[in-house]
Amino acid sequence: MNLTSYGPWKRLTDVVVSSLGIVITAPLQMVVAVVIRLRIGSPVLFRQERPGKDERIFTLIKFRTMLPPDPSRGPMTDAERMTALGSLLRSTSLDELPTLWNVFKGDMSLVGPRPLLVRYLDRYTPEQRRRHQVRPGVTGLAQVSGRNAITWEEKFAKDVEYVDRLSPALDLSIMVRTIGRVLRRDGIADSGGVSMAEFTGTGGDPRDA
Repeated sequence: MNLTSYGPWKRLTDVVVSSLGIVITAPLQMVVAVVIRLRIGSPVLFRQERPGKDERIFTLIKFRTMLPPDPSRGPMTDAERMTALGSLLRSTSLDELPTLWNVFKGDMSLVGPRPLLVRYLDRYTPEQRRRHQVRPGVTGLAQVSGRNAITWEEKFAKDVEYVDRLSPALDLSIMVRTIGRVLRRDGIADSGGVSMAEFTGTGGDPRDA
């Protein structure tokens, strides 16, 4: 099934599920927001521009998990900025709950290639850029195939495979596998820290932040 035939149904599913998710998780999101405000400070939400379908830029929304940079301490790594609360939010994927608004608005889909950094756009090969033929997802084939534990090339290959195999059955399979991974807290970060190293292009360091 291609995007032309499945696209409207996929979008309808995104709207229905994300709206239900927003309503059902609203009390939990309020609690998380209060805890972040008390433990980490303001702002509660993390906002960052990311490329979406056809490389159109949108603002991704997540719960904040890191401390802001502290000039008095000099350069800080992500691991140094990560808080215990932030680690918990990431390991349980609770930091992703506000992203349901991105799905509801149409910036993202429940399932699709994860939206990466804008500065990566000119580092992709033509084949890797095909990941932007569909809306980015809260979860995707690469995430259930290893998340941050696989190389960039492997991630992008899975992203393009998703574009080529797009179907309701594949989306359902990814959602079910995502629930399992979240419950196991599996594949959240690589062995070297809280996240993967920056993508510098194929042939360079094949891992991400």
